[in-house]
Amino acid sequence: MLGNILLIVAGLALLVLGADRFVHGAAATARNLGVAPLLIGLTIVAFATSAPEIMVSVNAAMRGDVDLAIGNAIGSNIANIGLVLGCVALIRPIKLASATLQREMPALLAVSLFTVSLFLDSHLSRIDGLALLTGLVIVMVWLTRLGLRSSASDPMQADYEAEIPKNVETRVAIFWLAVGLAMLLGGAELLVDGAIEVARDLGVSDMVIGVTIIAIGTSLPELTVSLVSALKGEYDLAIGNIVGSNIFNLLAVIGIAAAIQPAALAPSVLSLHIFVMVAFTLVLFCMTYDQDGKNSINRLEGAALLTAFVGYISYVTVQNI
Repeated sequence: MLGNILLIVAGLALLVLGADRFVHGAAATARNLGVAPLLIGLTIVAFATSAPEIMVSVNAAMRGDVDLAIGNAIGSNIANIGLVLGCVALIRPIKLASATLQREMPALLAVSLFTVSLFLDSHLSRIDGLALLTGLVIVMVWLTRLGLRSSASDPMQADYEAEIPKNVETRVAIFWLAVGLAMLLGGAELLVDGAIEVARDLGVSDMVIGVTIIAIGTSLPELTVSLVSALKGEYDLAIGNIVGSNIFNLLAVIGIAAAIQPAALAPSVLSLHIFVMVAFTLVLFCMTYDQDGKNSINRLEGAALLTAFVGYISYVTVQNI
């Protein structure tokens, strides 16, 4: 057991460090190619931030362990909203001013409901996977158009302009891109190895390990980016990172897993996990379009998100001990 726990810890460490270097390299390379910072943030950075989940999904699906991949995607979306945004808002209230972000939120809600519709027959086929990946292409095109059309005065524009690496030579950027990818691949391998063995030792399902340990671990890059962004006053970047990552988690992570290895869904997916994910997404949607006119996620709302997340994880853990 101890050896497997060490594998998980080592895997998570490699995923976090690898994600940081991968995002750095991808963003710097795109900037050197002349891509606008907002466009980089909406597409490349959002996709790269989901790289840990994608790598874990591919690794798990290739082993025939789709439950782990799906649990990771759903659990990561729950953790991104409940844990990450909850912690960030609790430390520093998140002010929302970006029109671009407010256009992204309906997209996240639509993608979440589309994913639920594919889950209703309790089976994910390759056709479902291809439908999700087609949705990914459509969203990427839409985000590209959104980035090109966004106003230069949008606060998100300035946030990404400040954060996208500058003055990084292309060869250096590509080096970090390759190093980050290698670390992600190695980290995913170690994490999946350790997680599967821990699940067997504890006698719990891979789905449970996916929505708890792995989901929280692969959400650490989002937690770091969002917390640092909020502390710098880049509030729209803090929440935009979460929204973009959640969209890619559903379309890319689940889409790739289903395309590689079709499988029946665990009963708990429809009875609990997907319901909780949609509930958190709806709550975030309501907070984004706050009716009190303050356009922010305050400390009380952050505490509520974090409490709900802790309650969910506690329930899942107690039910499976």
